Parts: sequence; structure tokens; C-alpha cells
Amino acid sequence: MSGKILVLTALDDELKKSRAPDNVEVIYTGVGKVNAASAATLALLVMRPSLVINYGTAGSLNPSVHGLVEVSRVVQRDMMAMPLAPRGRTPYSPEFDHFASGQDGVTCGTGDSFVTASDPWMTEQKIDIVDMELFAIAHVCVRHSIPWRAFKFVSDSADSDAADHWQENVAKGEELFWELMKTLSASSI
Repeated sequence: MSGKILVLTALDDELKKSRAPDNVEVIYTGVGKVNAASAATLALLVMRPSLVINYGTAGSLNPSVHGLVEVSRVVQRDMMAMPLAPRGRTPYSPEFDHFASGQDGVTCGTGDSFVTASDPWMTEQKIDIVDMELFAIAHVCVRHSIPWRAFKFVSDSADSDAADHWQENVAKGEELFWELMKTLSASSI
């Protein structure tokens, strides 16, 4: 795949722009779905990238998931409009209840809350990791027919110590991500 690659990440604490290869532009979205959707939309309209990659940190609900992982599927864990639609689904928009990247990997649940405990719905949905931006970014990409991928560094266990662990680990995935980007660039992503 040729063309500009756009990497969207919430915070400069997670990823430094200065490390990006020549064909990669890094944009900071800010935290949460609204910030992510707004930044992604503007960036897509202005830059017209050939691929969007979301990189960021995530909490793990699955004890076997750790390190840097690729996301295959993302759902919206905090859309709760019952009885108009089941949890995770926007009413009257079932075509936008989940998005698949086309890659092998984990399932991510996105929501505007910092997760400190799982709940039965997330277990039923087989959500491996949780974040606060990916669903919005994937939604914008799908609406604009731009392919997307996502890589998350597991910074915490989405438990009562999650905030402290996130603070300790927020920058630890950066090196792994840039090494992966070199490998992916060599194989034309």
C-alpha cells in the first residue's frame, strides 16, 4: 500500500511524533470518543491517507493478553440505549455496532470511561482489551472508506490499580510500536 499513513494516538505521552518515519504522520486526538472522532474526521478530510493506524494504551480484561497487540474487532462498550437497542448498538444503526480491521488479533471495547473492573456484558462479548478512542476512529474510517488498523499496548489489567499502572506504563509500548512500524513498512503494510 503506498501513500501517507496516518497514526492517530490520544496523547504525546503514548507516542512521540519525532520518531515517525517519513511516510507516517502522527496526530494527537485527545482522550475519548468525541475527541477521537473530531480529530480523525478533520485529519482524513485534509490528509486523505491511504491507511489509518490507531496506536494507544489499553487495559486488559483477558489475563493472557499483554504487551503490544493488534485489534481485529472493536465494539462500543458504553452505548446503552436500551430498550431502543441492545447494549453496544446505536439505535437504528445496526450496521455500525462493531468494526473489523481485517487482521487477526484481539477484541477491543471502546468507551468514555476508564475501566477498573469488567462486567458480565464485556465477558459475553469476549472483549479482551478496553480503550477510549478506537471505536470512534474505526467508525470515521469506515464512513470515509479508509482502511484502518489498531495496535494497543496493554498498560494495565483494568482493575482497581489500573490508573496507577497506566501512569507507570503509558510510554512503555512506544519502542515496540515503532519497531513494528518498520517491519510493516518493509512489507508495504
